[in-house]
Order: sequence, then C-alpha cells, then structure tokens
Amino acid sequence: MAPAEPNAPPFRPKGKLPHFEDELEDWKGYIEWEKYPEKKKQVEEILKQYDFPDPPEFQLVPLPKTNPILTGERFKQYHYATGLGHLVDTSWQYVLKEKAEDMVHVLQFPYNGEPPGDRLVSTEITRNEDFFVRNHGGVPEIDADKYFLEIDGLVNNPKRLTLADLQNEELFPRETKVVSLQCSGTRRLEQIRQYPGDGDELINAPWGEGAIGTARWTGVSLKKVIKHCGGLKDGAKHIELFGADTYFKKGKVYNYVVSIPWRKVKIHEVLLAWEMNGKPLPKIHGFPLRAVVYGYIGARSCKWLYRIRGITDPSEAPVQRKEYLYYTPQIGKQNALYSNGFSIQDMPVSSAIISPKDMDVITHDGKVKLRGWAFSGGGHWPIRVEVSPDGGAIWYEVPTENMSTKYYYAWRLWEIDLPVDPEGWLEFCVRTWDNAMNTQPTYVRSAWNWDLHVTSSCHRIRVYSVNRSKPLTAARLKALEEHGIPLTPITKPLPIELETDEQYQASMAEQRGRDPLE
Repeated sequence: MAPAEPNAPPFRPKGKLPHFEDELEDWKGYIEWEKYPEKKKQVEEILKQYDFPDPPEFQLVPLPKTNPILTGERFKQYHYATGLGHLVDTSWQYVLKEKAEDMVHVLQFPYNGEPPGDRLVSTEITRNEDFFVRNHGGVPEIDADKYFLEIDGLVNNPKRLTLADLQNEELFPRETKVVSLQCSGTRRLEQIRQYPGDGDELINAPWGEGAIGTARWTGVSLKKVIKHCGGLKDGAKHIELFGADTYFKKGKVYNYVVSIPWRKVKIHEVLLAWEMNGKPLPKIHGFPLRAVVYGYIGARSCKWLYRIRGITDPSEAPVQRKEYLYYTPQIGKQNALYSNGFSIQDMPVSSAIISPKDMDVITHDGKVKLRGWAFSGGGHWPIRVEVSPDGGAIWYEVPTENMSTKYYYAWRLWEIDLPVDPEGWLEFCVRTWDNAMNTQPTYVRSAWNWDLHVTSSCHRIRVYSVNRSKPLTAARLKALEEHGIPLTPITKPLPIELETDEQYQASMAEQRGRDPLE
C-alpha cells in the first residue's frame, strides 16, 4: 500500500497562530526552548486552549492494516497549534527522500519506521535507506557550514566548535566504529498482543523486529572533545546531550535532552558522528552531527546535537527522568511513578527470527531455513545462537560459520537449516547467549513491563509445517498441483474429495473397520 500523505484532519486555530523564529540563521526548524522558560510558558498556555484528539487505541483493538500504521494526529496538531506545522510536511518529505520506498511506517509523525525484515538481515551493515528511524519530533534542517556545537556546564574551558573543527584531524583523531543501534521498543508487538500496557502520550509505537540496525559510524570520541575543553570540573559525573528537535510532553514543550554517565564517555564508548556508512549523515538521522552511544538504548544517541553539558547527576529532562523506564510486572496504570521504574541504559541480549514469518505456511523436505539477528549491549557480544522447532524443549546451535562477523558493539546475523520432522502448527523460537553467559527470558510474560520496553524474551513464531518427505503429504501436494489448486490459505476447504471410495474401503479394511468386533 502506498504511504499516506501527512495531512492531519482540519485544524482550526483559535486566533492568530503564534510564530516562533528559528533560533539561528540556516538552522531551520530549530527553536531553542531550554534557555527560554518564557517561551515554554507561552506554548503551555497555547496548548491549554485546545481539545486535542485522544491518543489512539491500538492495543485492545486490531492494528490498522495501513502504511503508515499510526499517523500521530495529536502530535501533528500540537505542531500546528504552536505554529510549527511546517515541520510535519518537512519531516515527511525526508522520509520519502531518504528512506526505502517499502519502509514500514510504524508512526508517521514523529516519524518511526523500520525496513522489511528480509532485507534487514541480507547485509551485516545496514543500508542507510533501510536503517530504522525513531524520532521524537520533526526534522531540523541545519546548514553544515553554519553549524556549531556548544560544550559548557561543568567543563574547565567551555568552547564552541564548528563541524570543521571536529573534522580537523590535527585537533581530533578521527575514528570509525561498527555499532548497532536498537530502539527499546523493538519487538513491542509481542507484548502488545499478549499483555497490553501503557499507550504513552507519544505513542509506544507497535514495532516489529526491525527497530535495529548496524552501521559504520565515523566521527570523534566524545572523550577527546571533553579533553580539548580542559576536562570536567570536580563533581561532574554525567554528560547532557541536547538535540535541536522540538518535543512535546504532557502539554509542555522541550528540546530533546538526555544524559549519559561520564564513565561511559571516558572509556571511549560515545562517538560524535558525522558520517554513516561513509556518507554524510542523512537529515532524518541527525545531520550534521549526532551521538552514537555504544551498547546503550538508542534513545541516548541524540540526533541534531547542538549542545553538550557537564552535570553532576542524570538529566532532569523528561526523556531521561520520565521515559524509557523499566517497571516490575506489579506496576501499571494503578501505581506507576517515575521513581518506581529504573532507567534503561545497557541493552540486554536479544534476538529475532526474521525468516520465516509468524503464521507462514512452509512446505519443506525435513529442514527449514531460519534467518535472523542477535545482539547484546553494554560491551557484550553474541557468542551463541540456538533455535528450537518445538517451543523450547529441544535446541539446535547455529553453526559458527553461519554467523556474521563478531564485533564488540554490533549484532550478528545468523542462519540455520533446522531439522523439522512434524507437520501442522509448530512454534519456532530463538535465544542468544552473549560472552558473559547472559541469555534471554523464556516467555514474553517473564519480561513484560508497563511501558512495553525491551522485549528481550525468546522470540517465537508460529508456522504451519508441510513436510514433503512424508509419503501422504507428497501425494497430496502432487494432486493439488495436477488440479491447479493452491495449498494456501490452509483454512480454505479443498474443492476435491480427500480420497476415492476405493481408497477409503482399502484403508478401512487395513484398519479392520472403525468399530470394534464385539
């Protein structure tokens, strides 16, 4: 299905729409909110005037069979009401320009999208066009020649660095790293289908298995930049990252702000990147500069980076303090607090079966090829992948030669010809072990949490097995072919008799009839 246009239902402004000037010349779409509480207050008062659409219900009802799946009407209207409606159209144009035509548009605005699964696992380095996108606002358009990065807060020598400064190898040694980024919502559909949870004001998007990707990122280590600024002052233990996108939360407006601990930075696990797979960052992925935080939840890899600040404690910004929290299964709408969930940082070991797909009908000769990905964050890496044809009783190890390159901070792709003897509905599943002997919870329920983050349980799919090595099955498939009758859908009754009268009588004689003799 062709992607829909981004236009929301008619928006009726109450009076003249406000106009907020772009903060800097040739920084289109960047409004500075964090330094101007009076502007924030103005937006808060504007938003109070409107009765915006309710969040969509997409968990207790079937998901729309459309692309985009969800459209984000509320967030479009937040932007229209505050005079930022142009960002809706601008952002969609970058989707059409920079992403593959067949992307799955999980949420149209703010844009969330993942690639078709088969192509995702066809290359160990993900094409830029296929790399998933999880944005929280519109796409700013920043001229690289006018770009600069502020480094301030608890640093000894605050500085303003241009992109040319950062790319000057006499100042900063350039490096390239292969790193996977993964959204904490990856595979959220599995939690939604079994145990619905928080819909979230920004929409906890119904991701499949494609909210992960691997790229060669080129840039400079953030530690080198902090060192260039004289290092941190005493007491500085965290680094705050500011993104130029506009972000709404509970009737208020912000820039996108997160933080990472200094301990992560000082071991060179945070890159300030301007290239993705040897090309300038796409606009939708953070051009001209973004952070790439190795092994952490993708939300910490701030895009459209314009400011870095040394601070004493984790950021108080809502993305850091109020979102991306992991709750126990006893926490829900009735008792959730920001303080009774912990902040998600390291991504746990996880994996997915990409091919075949859930509910596929598979005709085979005793073996079925499975393909997928495996990943572990926090500086760990997948060391073993195991798959099961029976829901987890028997496990087969993926041969090492069938796994892609081993990197410190990236996924491994895998494939296996899995022995499958039985027919009918089967449950395939996969689990990964990393180098620290971590593996995955067995069932979705084991890892369910109210905000539906980090679906790290064994990935399970249901397939219908048709084993051609069975004589009766082989005969039926041949008969269907001769009559030009497709096997699928399997729920559609056959238009031909299942056997002749002679075959039935012969079988009954062999079985000595259906009833007992006495």
